[in-house]
Amino acid sequence: MANIPDYNIDELDARQNIIIKGARVHNLKNLSVALPRNQFIVITGLSGSGKSSLAFDTLYAEGQRMYVESLSSYARQFLGRMDKPDVDYIKGISPAIAIEQKVSIKNNRSTVGTSTEIYDYLKLLYARIGKTYSPVSGEVVQKDSVADVVDFIFSLEDEARVMILAPLHQHTDRSLAKELDLLLQKGYSRIYANGQVYFIEELLEEKKPKLGKEVYILVDRAVIYKSDEDLQFRIADSIQTAFFEGHGECRVIFGEEERVFSDRFELDGVVFEEPSVNFFSFNNPYGACQTCEGFGSVLGIDPDLVIPDKSLTVYEGAIAPWRSDKMNEWLQPLVKNGIRFDFPIHRPYNELTEAEQELLWTGNKFFEGLNDFFKHIQGQTHKIQYRVMLSRYRGRTTCPECRGSRLRKDASYVKVNGKSITDLVLMPLTQVLPFFRNIELTQHERNVAERLVTEVANRLSYLERVGLGYLTLNRLSNTLSGGESQRINLATSLGSALVGSMYILDEPSIGLHPKDSEQLIGVLRTLQQLGNTVIVVEHEEEMMKAADQLIDIGPEAGSGGGNLMFQGTFEEMTRSTDTYTAKYLSGRMEVPVPLQRRKWRNAIEITGARENNLKNLNVKFPLGVMTVITGVSGSGKSTLIKKILYPAMQKLHGSTAEATGKFDKLGGDYGKIDHVEFVDQNPIGKSSRSNPVTYVKAYDAIRTLYADQPLAKSRGFKPSHFSFNIEGGRCEVCQGEGQVKIEMQFMADIYLTCESCHGHRFKQDVLDIKYKEKSISEVLNMTLADSIDFFADQVKISERLKPLDDVGLGYIRLGQSSNTLSGGEAQRVKLASFLTKGATSHHENILFIFDEPSTGLHFHDISKLLTSMNALIENGNTVVIIEHNMDIIKCADWIIDLGPEGGTNGGHLLFEGTPEEMVKLEDNDTARFLKGKV
Repeated sequence: MANIPDYNIDELDARQNIIIKGARVHNLKNLSVALPRNQFIVITGLSGSGKSSLAFDTLYAEGQRMYVESLSSYARQFLGRMDKPDVDYIKGISPAIAIEQKVSIKNNRSTVGTSTEIYDYLKLLYARIGKTYSPVSGEVVQKDSVADVVDFIFSLEDEARVMILAPLHQHTDRSLAKELDLLLQKGYSRIYANGQVYFIEELLEEKKPKLGKEVYILVDRAVIYKSDEDLQFRIADSIQTAFFEGHGECRVIFGEEERVFSDRFELDGVVFEEPSVNFFSFNNPYGACQTCEGFGSVLGIDPDLVIPDKSLTVYEGAIAPWRSDKMNEWLQPLVKNGIRFDFPIHRPYNELTEAEQELLWTGNKFFEGLNDFFKHIQGQTHKIQYRVMLSRYRGRTTCPECRGSRLRKDASYVKVNGKSITDLVLMPLTQVLPFFRNIELTQHERNVAERLVTEVANRLSYLERVGLGYLTLNRLSNTLSGGESQRINLATSLGSALVGSMYILDEPSIGLHPKDSEQLIGVLRTLQQLGNTVIVVEHEEEMMKAADQLIDIGPEAGSGGGNLMFQGTFEEMTRSTDTYTAKYLSGRMEVPVPLQRRKWRNAIEITGARENNLKNLNVKFPLGVMTVITGVSGSGKSTLIKKILYPAMQKLHGSTAEATGKFDKLGGDYGKIDHVEFVDQNPIGKSSRSNPVTYVKAYDAIRTLYADQPLAKSRGFKPSHFSFNIEGGRCEVCQGEGQVKIEMQFMADIYLTCESCHGHRFKQDVLDIKYKEKSISEVLNMTLADSIDFFADQVKISERLKPLDDVGLGYIRLGQSSNTLSGGEAQRVKLASFLTKGATSHHENILFIFDEPSTGLHFHDISKLLTSMNALIENGNTVVIIEHNMDIIKCADWIIDLGPEGGTNGGHLLFEGTPEEMVKLEDNDTARFLKGKV
């Protein structure tokens, strides 16, 4: 039976505990539990057992609701009524902060730097203490203020004689005499030229005064006494006047020497912009790069599309646009004259030097290069065939002007300690952090910027501690995985250092190698030691070991879950109970290791992969087996698969995916693959109407079944009446959604149950139609596992639903909106759609790529997932998985391990082979954790 501490929930003190009594949200069965305050608590259990219902839909929802209740009635009117979670009471709740896995950022201007606020501090830092260096001479650009000149003059010894001069700028259509006359009217009486002083009145009496080219207005002259304060004011006033008359220039003569001051920000004949916060903002037209408008990439000619197969020679047709008969005339001069400038037309493109590759683009006097060719094509775009041709070679490329940093070019002239802001945003965080820790500042700079430097260094160190040191500040937020964006939110929370709060995290270990999980646990401990309650929904064994308290929800998933099965320490868990979690932790159950590894003969080969941090790798991906790509976070796994293998295979099958990363050649038996499927964690549908049952095409059969019922026929209902997507049978108030969305001006949108249909989604006369005593709305509310039993006699329906159960999704409801599914669940719905009969039959050999399919899965569900993966392979397909989960890695037929570290120290191929060979390795991080499993 369940192991639960012996406490009376009604008698506990809400100052020491967060007390939940009688929670009935989703599948929770009247669950009561007390969470001790200021502890590190892990909630675990099968996927779909009710962990998130307890943590997010009960605790966090109540925390949010209480926050809204605390606002003024004016603010509350915009927030509508937030429904109270279905629970008897919750006592002792703290302000709640939820950190989820969703990548919610759609904005393609948001970067790691802006979302962590580090970039805001950097902009301030560079605007305040940045020095501008001239790109011509490398000297510091400075402008002199009135105070600088006054300080200089009063630094001379007492009784020094000085003259303050301003250069005379003669107007083009005025004679010198007229200019001198004007000066006299302004109140000046002397000028300085040829090294001596002249009275203006005397010069005007002469017919043609000979003064030479350089003429200065004598603004003031004085004998300096440092103690004379009135003199200081007079001199300051004169310098101000000299700057005005001299258009920003002022000359001081003292004794035999002189010195020129300028209040213009210029050097080497170039006028520079003075640094300000907007000068470094790529979201502001003033600071954004003019070429790419602050996006970092431009629509240009994609070199990978122009030269798709880099193993071909120029003679063999490496340059794709010049292969046709008409365009061959551009290639002929190069082929004929190549010998004259020693160009190797018979050497493969990837063996040419950089200079030779560049020459193909620039051309020379013997032939016109690709740049001229595309200029010519652009000039012909009034003809349709040229427009089509141009579009074939267009792609997003890094902006050449700003190197992808999105800032105007002259922003890179401003430096702090020898580095510009452009340099910093393009460096991995592991290199930026030492820069801020060892920064050398003058006393004045330290007074101005010390606080900023401390803030930046703190935030960077948190990002490094949560295992994200390999990212750059320039990395787009919407390209991060769910796990990465969650850890960025976690680091941001640490940066704000709240106390007395309740942090609720959804599987923060996603995307982390077990080695990095150790660091993450340290970060969560820090949060807890500040005085917060940290509640983590997690399946990772290391996390469970580190917890002060483990709470296990179960015993099964879906309608079979929702009970408190265990509460206590890790040791107590392994000793006593009979939940699935306990069985796997104690070793009484385990994910079985395959008895033998599949053998393979054919493989896809990638040669010379060097995108991001990859160090010129040559890798083989075996066909017809399960290959797992492993390595620490940031070692280059996603780059190898998502940036190189997947787009390269896509382009072979005529689909223009995003730009392919840098590599030399795709070789091996890639011709044996008919189709590529990348099964990622993006939502299965953008709209709230899409749901699992429509995605696997089972809903059509269910609608037909209901339309065939006698009552439906007598009322003249068609299958379309049972659709919530079109008018007819659906409730028109909520348009078949079952809930109404209330848009919040300054908070996340809130969904409330529709008051017309009470969440049933259909009109009453449609709900009257029953099959086995259940209406269409009740069927949509069933869990998958229950619906398979319900439709057991309807083969057409149960066949399509079964794969969803096979991948471990038996607990989700048929009509559950896809935007409520986690990344891992969405990925498994996609997997199920390939497992449905006939889905893979028209493509014989499919290459399936999975990105961390173990996300959100309990040990028990991983076995189910592996069975489904193996089913794909039995059908003749190939499976490639990016994964950190040791239970999946130990079941691989082939492992490719990258490392040894993340970021610049990663990108090396450390190992290729079977798990049995891998565990023999000595100093390999993945092997160290795999040893206990194989």
